[in-house]
Amino acid sequence: MEEDKIVSIEERIPRLRESRKKKANRTLLAYLMLFFILIAIIVYLQSPFSNINEIIVNGNEVIPHEQIVEYSQINEGQNIWRIFPKEIEQSILEHPLVKEINVLRKFPQTILIDVKEKKIVGYVKSQNDYQPITEEGIIIPLNSKTTSTNVPIFNNFDDEQYLQRLAQELSETPDHILRLISEIHWNPTDKNKYKIMLYMNDGFTVHATIRDFANKITSYPSVVSQLDKSEQFIIHMDVGVYVETIKK
Repeated sequence: MEEDKIVSIEERIPRLRESRKKKANRTLLAYLMLFFILIAIIVYLQSPFSNINEIIVNGNEVIPHEQIVEYSQINEGQNIWRIFPKEIEQSILEHPLVKEINVLRKFPQTILIDVKEKKIVGYVKSQNDYQPITEEGIIIPLNSKTTSTNVPIFNNFDDEQYLQRLAQELSETPDHILRLISEIHWNPTDKNKYKIMLYMNDGFTVHATIRDFANKITSYPSVVSQLDKSEQFIIHMDVGVYVETIKK
């Protein structure tokens, strides 16, 4: 029985040769595949198929698409693999209205730019233009002739300290309340530098104060819901909340 299990050297040599041949063929095939992959990559990188043919900007509402592209310093026709997303993000973050930015390559020829803008809490009129005011109270010279209907127009704010304080309060004001305000006028007195007057989109007038404005203005919808819309009122929301009837 033991003699039947013994394989002669003459029988083993062909098997070893065949095994080595198969192994060599697999290795050669692997090297050839790697070679052709590298050639394909080089050809792709040098061909127009690796050039940018579209730049998509998402999330911008106030900043024009062209302005984001300008800040990115990307041009269509550039090689998509010769740009660096982190460097592009830093360039776009220099825009005064950009809060966050994310740049991605989208295979094969697209650059995707996701923008998160700083909150616009109002606009101030300058000659024939309306310039947005950010949540930090900074006026941005965008030279836009149109304004968003979702935020108020600021009037008579010639002191930056009070403008910034109101901007901070408005940044904390719920959006559905902010949309109700048409205009905000700064009406300081010797006793109260924080006094403001609001013209609302529903026709009412509100006398208020910048201090704790975001908290106090939240009661506005419930107050006006109890008023007769056919009459005129001034709603006081400074020290306390009360309604003054305007006699016709």
